[in-house]
Amino acid sequence: MPEETILFIGNHFLSGQTNPNVWHSLVNRLQQRDWKVITASDKISRPARLWDMLWTIYSKRNFYTIAEIDVFSGPSFIWAKLSADLLKLCGKLFVLTLHGGRLPEFAVKHPLMVRKLLRRANEVVAPSPYLQQVLSSYRPDIVVIPNPIDIDMYPSPAKFTGKHNLIWVRAFHEIYNPSLAPKVINRLLKDWPDIHLTMVGPDKGDGSLQKMIEIAKDLGVMDHIHLPGGVPGEKVPEYLSKGDFFINTTNFDNTPVSVIEAMACGLPIVTTNVGGIPYLVEDGMDGLLVPPDDPDAMAEALRKILSDRNMAAKLSQNARRKAEGFDWSIVLPLWEQVFTDLLPE
Repeated sequence: MPEETILFIGNHFLSGQTNPNVWHSLVNRLQQRDWKVITASDKISRPARLWDMLWTIYSKRNFYTIAEIDVFSGPSFIWAKLSADLLKLCGKLFVLTLHGGRLPEFAVKHPLMVRKLLRRANEVVAPSPYLQQVLSSYRPDIVVIPNPIDIDMYPSPAKFTGKHNLIWVRAFHEIYNPSLAPKVINRLLKDWPDIHLTMVGPDKGDGSLQKMIEIAKDLGVMDHIHLPGGVPGEKVPEYLSKGDFFINTTNFDNTPVSVIEAMACGLPIVTTNVGGIPYLVEDGMDGLLVPPDDPDAMAEALRKILSDRNMAAKLSQNARRKAEGFDWSIVLPLWEQVFTDLLPE
């Protein structure tokens, strides 16, 4: 591998509300292949994190050749812009990696700022064709590198047991609309009284978890819902393998790793059709798509696969096949190529 060092700018801290994410794993995988890396920042406090990012960019300027910046919407976008401005002043090459289902909405509100940042970068990477397409007017040559998984961590699809266990894996936050789940269970309970839902994920503290529990209690379905809380990332395949069907209730999304993981386990998926999800899940082939915040539509889609095992088996097999294309063995060389192409001859 090249001798030059890469500086990664983003949220590189871990807490009780976070698990190692794509950017954590990318750094680790590159280090395993003898790339040299510097990261900023692991500070939990937002002001301290921003200061650490900018200080690292400047103070370590003689120790790295390329920088990579994670770009989200909201205040985090300003951090990315400030980091990019300082990198330009230091004469450094940098790559932007786009994240988040709300970034297109942010771009509509702040087009000049988004266009300026994206066009200043030496390369821009998006995890889905969705972000590539909707942001192409700001930067026409965005490269797609999908969110990866380690396919060997996920068991191949097993034969259906005849049980009706649903699983949901996401953080409890309003953008993921966890309150939709108990409404769906309420609509299915009459036909499948043994139906059960496990909702795995940390509480982000915005009241979404409490709201979901209140709705579940009001509907009389709380006894059919299990809440194990947030679990370590390496435990997610274990929880997924205990489910028979996967539901994704989000109102905003890009390319959710949780859906890719469910596909890797061969779970028949019913998901909202928001953001980049239709670019990931092909309706009727490897999952079923429904409108957001529509409990009747999601319940009806689940009825189809709960009552038609042939359809469920088809979705399962196709989902697993697609997920195999997201393995690190395929995705990591794409990242290495991006960095190698930017290195001096």
